[in-house]
Formats: sequence, structure tokens, C-alpha cells
Amino acid sequence: MNDDNDLPPLIETPPGRYRHYKGGEYEVLGTVRHSETLEPMTLYRALYGAQGLWVRPAAMFEETVEIDGVRQRRFAPA
Repeated sequence: MNDDNDLPPLIETPPGRYRHYKGGEYEVLGTVRHSETLEPMTLYRALYGAQGLWVRPAAMFEETVEIDGVRQRRFAPA
């Protein structure tokens, strides 16, 4: 088992409300690690429908996407 000194740096997503580029709103609850790979993951809840919990690699949560030739954040603070 690793101790905290052996863990790779954590890409932390600040908690709060975010809007996905497709329009859905989400609440980031925190940043966690994958139990096997130790990859930083963003834990978030949908603010619509069944309000399920989701996890996505933190690097992917923070990345930009190109829509109609315009670069924008996948999730932007709401």
C-alpha cells in the first residue's frame, strides 16, 4: 500500500457549480483517486433528472473541446 508521499500530484477541481458545454449543470463534490491507477478523478452530481453521481478523470474534466471552430471548456464554472 502507498503512503501519501508516494502518490502522484492531485489535479484538484474546485468544488462548486459547473455547466457542461452541452448545457447540463453539475455540482463538483471533490477530487478523488482511482483505487487501482491512482489517477485523479473529479466526483460530481448532475443537478437535473435523478441527480446521479458521476466520476471523470480530472484532466478530462478540465480540458477544452472545439465546438463549431470555437475552443471552450468542457465544464465551465456556472
